[in-house]
Amino acid sequence: MYKCTVCNYLNTEDEAPEKCPKCGAPQEKFEKLKKEHVDKITRSRQTNYLLKDLITSMETINDIADQGIDDDLDPGCRKLFTEAKESAEFLRQTAMAEIENHIGKGKWG
Repeated sequence: MYKCTVCNYLNTEDEAPEKCPKCGAPQEKFEKLKKEHVDKITRSRQTNYLLKDLITSMETINDIADQGIDDDLDPGCRKLFTEAKESAEFLRQTAMAEIENHIGKGKWG
């Protein structure tokens, strides 16, 4: 795996491209990543995709909760939808923070 040192584009081919498909930097600007770094990136992709799906699911729960709050059938339902909205927002923000942690540790690609 090769990484463009200009824009961080990851190339998964056996050789660096002649120029970066993202920013156009020449081949010399690519660095070959060490096996341990490639393994970290590869391993983290599954978890990062799961975190992305969790974030999307929490946004869906938030939309459902808003509809339930707006419907306002009775106090019990309103309370449940309000709690769901608060929990979904907490989980969404926590998952986003975890992705940011992964990026900072090179567990992204």
